[in-house]
Amino acid sequence: MAVADVLSDRSSTPVDRMFQLGYWTAYRLMRAYWMVRHPVTRGTQVALWHGGEVLLVRNSYLPYYSAPGGYVRRHEQASEAAARELGEEVGIRITADRLQLELEVTHEWEYRRDHCSVFSLELPERPAIHVDHREVVEAGWFTPARAVGLDVFPPLKKVISARL
Repeated sequence: MAVADVLSDRSSTPVDRMFQLGYWTAYRLMRAYWMVRHPVTRGTQVALWHGGEVLLVRNSYLPYYSAPGGYVRRHEQASEAAARELGEEVGIRITADRLQLELEVTHEWEYRRDHCSVFSLELPERPAIHVDHREVVEAGWFTPARAVGLDVFPPLKKVISARL
């Protein structure tokens, strides 16, 4: 991602880098657990669209791009988790009923069966994006053609490819 594409309201601090190390370590431990147990997980993402571009984020502990999202908590609907994660990761607060389900798929991913729901949301104006520099370290707007050329989480790539 070019520097001009990165949306950030400040740079990382030493405390942020400590959190990043914590996320990186926790993620490696979870992958080891998944390798042994092969669990079923439930996750969700929001493809946020404005002016034909999609917002992609990069987490501090992952090598690929994704959309704002995360795990679905027990007794939580996927759309509720998606709305919650959108607020937590990029500072956009919405209600779950605004989200449109684009894809629901269960796939083998990182030693687990991952049930993933990808929602989309069209925005009439480009919102202010705020990343915490701890879990999410970059966010930027991409055309679908540019986005599918990147290393992107596979279910999200399918949703973006449908826009080409």
